[in-house]
Amino acid sequence: MSALSLALPALVACAPSTESAPVTPAGGDAAAVATAGAPAPADQPADAFMAALASHCGQAFAGRIVANEPASPAPDAFEGKALVMHVRGCDEPSKQLLVPFHVGDDHSRTWVITRTGTGLRLKHDHRHEDGTPDEQTMYGGESVAAGTAVRQEFPVDAESIELFGRTGANVSTTNTWAMEIEPGQRFLYELSRPEDEVNPQGRLFQVEFDLTTPVELPPAPWGSTD
Repeated sequence: MSALSLALPALVACAPSTESAPVTPAGGDAAAVATAGAPAPADQPADAFMAALASHCGQAFAGRIVANEPASPAPDAFEGKALVMHVRGCDEPSKQLLVPFHVGDDHSRTWVITRTGTGLRLKHDHRHEDGTPDEQTMYGGESVAAGTAVRQEFPVDAESIELFGRTGANVSTTNTWAMEIEPGQRFLYELSRPEDEVNPQGRLFQVEFDLTTPVELPPAPWGSTD
């Protein structure tokens, strides 16, 4: 759906609830939390997950595709491109984090992870190079199960289902996204779809990032104000 559509038909790979802070625009504030002062583990899995991700605030890491099934007959939007995630937007890391996902020279994607009253919300903020929102933007879902400090899952929400139906992306109406974090080791972004009439072969897309070795910071994502 937009650049992340594969892609999104291939990678659909985010609307806030009333109980949580509003989602920040694509760039957000790039203030970094010192990695040496990472938040201590929290009691709730959602808080522990946010603390683990926040421990890498201000850092960027290279990634690689570890699953992409079934193979698409169309040219793959990620093949041969440098994949980089950048943890930023860390003014209030226990409440919200922004993670731009750069694909080569395409800086259109930002993952927005927000703490809600019941768990976490993941939204995908997609922008054009001039900073304007893409037609397919701010889609995603909220965690239903508590998850763990390592893994959180986000089934597609009703607002995103409506968006996908309206914009001709019906294949994405059964999406579940997931993220995994092992601080100092690895970060995983995942999109999956079950096998059904619309997706007879299902879908699994995963990008894994090496957190052992930070890389040079990428440019700010499109739409950023800093």
